[in-house]
Amino acid sequence: MRSKSRFLLLAVLAVAVLLAAGCGGGDDDTPTATEWADNVCSAMSTWIDSVSSATASLGEGGLSEDGLESAVDDVREASETLADDLQGAGRPDTDAGQEAEALLDGLADDVDQNRQELESAVEGVSDPSDVLNAISLITGTLSTMAEQVAAAFEQLGQLDAADELETAFEESDECTALRSER
Repeated sequence: MRSKSRFLLLAVLAVAVLLAAGCGGGDDDTPTATEWADNVCSAMSTWIDSVSSATASLGEGGLSEDGLESAVDDVREASETLADDLQGAGRPDTDAGQEAEALLDGLADDVDQNRQELESAVEGVSDPSDVLNAISLITGTLSTMAEQVAAAFEQLGQLDAADELETAFEESDECTALRSER
């Protein structure tokens, strides 16, 4: 069981590392590129902290039906918030703004779908073998989320012919804080 919870924690940390390269959230109609990056990175940082805390609780003796459900509830809530924040980020005031907005909307949809998969993973858990199976499904879902986030931010970089978004991520206080924390 210890191996499964370590793998889960490592998967979450992998998500954190991948997210340090780019970031998610906000609510202005047309934010500047830096404001947009601040919103995106703030949302991602909050999500990483919440998911890390939830998975850490599993490593602290939470490998039970109740512990697993509690951790998944925390990840579900964080993922709902992240999806809302990504969709609310708006369109950055750059040449690639429309494409960046569409890309984050797609990522938000992916996050929502993964949240539903996490909820399904804990349904019907009633014994220790069910807990281990659920952890395996959760680990796979978190790995998928990490891949989706990495792909989205790689695509963001390819959209930005004038490097406006890259510069915004570099200048964003929220993104700097996120990179330094990870």
